[in-house]
Amino acid sequence: MPPVPVPAPVVPAPPSRDVGPLMRELGLQEDHAAEPTAVVPAGQLRAVAQALKERGFMLMDTVGLDYSAYPERRPARFAVLHNVYHPRDHRRLFLRVWLDDGEAVDSLYPVWKAANYLEREVYDLLGIVFTGHPDLRKVLTPDDLEGHPLRKDFPLGESPTLFRDGRFLDPATFRAGLTGRDAGLTGYRGEFRRGESGERLPPVMPEGGPK
Repeated sequence: MPPVPVPAPVVPAPPSRDVGPLMRELGLQEDHAAEPTAVVPAGQLRAVAQALKERGFMLMDTVGLDYSAYPERRPARFAVLHNVYHPRDHRRLFLRVWLDDGEAVDSLYPVWKAANYLEREVYDLLGIVFTGHPDLRKVLTPDDLEGHPLRKDFPLGESPTLFRDGRFLDPATFRAGLTGRDAGLTGYRGEFRRGESGERLPPVMPEGGPK
């Protein structure tokens, strides 16, 4: 008698990580970005966060950005990005809130306690105020430091930094290189800007030390 064939076990398909249906369900506008991102009006942020928490999402990170020197026009100077993640089906969604200079945004601490230090860091480095945060104070910089170091208009120090292998970083040219207005003279052993060529060796230390 021939053996009875045993059917192969049915392996369920992995859950979809597409957050498009979720954004449509919550009425969120999709932003053009490398990762799934939704633009959320500041006044709706906490309600959207609560809806995501009820669906199993957790807050992973919060960052702030200053677009005042960005080459393309942005809706406002600042953006706050909340990175939310579903630990079971591995869906990830970024919530972007655009803010003008001096405009506050609701804290997500009442929704996710993880927002505590994340929002304090953004407040410290960019000066963005989170309304309803229970203890909004500096977390990284000294209390007597004036200004917010990640703002594009924050004055950087002007003392060259010397590295062990003889390279040096000059703040003015480093800043110019970062903004794209100049190639920069950081001595970084990296690639050239598009259309440039030359030796990839770091510059030698100037005689007598950095100038």
